[in-house]
Amino acid sequence: MSDKVAMIVGGGSGMGAAAARKLAADGYSVAVLSSSGKGEALAKELGGLGFTGSNQSNDDLKRFVDLAMEKWGRIDALVNGAGHGPRAPLLEITDEQWHTGIDVYLLNVVRATRLVAPIMVAQKGGAIVNISTAWVGEPAAMFPTSAVARAGLAAYTKLFADQYAQHNVRMNNVLPGWIDSLPQTDERRDGVPMQRYGTSAEIAATIAFLASEGAAYITGQSLKVDGGLMRGV
Repeated sequence: MSDKVAMIVGGGSGMGAAAARKLAADGYSVAVLSSSGKGEALAKELGGLGFTGSNQSNDDLKRFVDLAMEKWGRIDALVNGAGHGPRAPLLEITDEQWHTGIDVYLLNVVRATRLVAPIMVAQKGGAIVNISTAWVGEPAAMFPTSAVARAGLAAYTKLFADQYAQHNVRMNNVLPGWIDSLPQTDERRDGVPMQRYGTSAEIAATIAFLASEGAAYITGQSLKVDGGLMRGV
């Protein structure tokens, strides 16, 4: 039995992998799922549990959770990353592409939460942190399915907080802006008040804070980590 256990779904690279490394450094035993096999390799490096599967498969997620529970007997933090959904001019996005976007950006969280939240309720505590996007509140044409589905994720997060805060189970969203795991351009960088891209390590630090006892009174929130890029108050 470990003192603290974190599951990272979509942790093979980028912000998810950085979160796995940070949580391991903070003393968590880590379980990492990715579809590429990179998560399995990372977990081995960190002395944890790796699993190759899809966050769009209920069966894969259940097996992943079952393996973590068999190994450690508890889950204290769940980090939900996402892949990339369809992008196209708004009126050219097909029904199938909209459904794919919802699968990638919303149902990834719903599926994993459905499995993990009851475990956290039974152990009287836990934190779920979802990697969303800074553009959820100021939608941009370049990320249409992401913005729409993640607006739904923001609502889901509020509904979850309403129902599960009484059990000391929290859910929050991290909203990254331009991060170094994305292609860099001068135009994008110059549009950020801090005049630089953020780093995956900075996102990981935010995730680790929201999973920690230091954030014990924070739930249902969507926290921008974007260098001041978004203008909404």
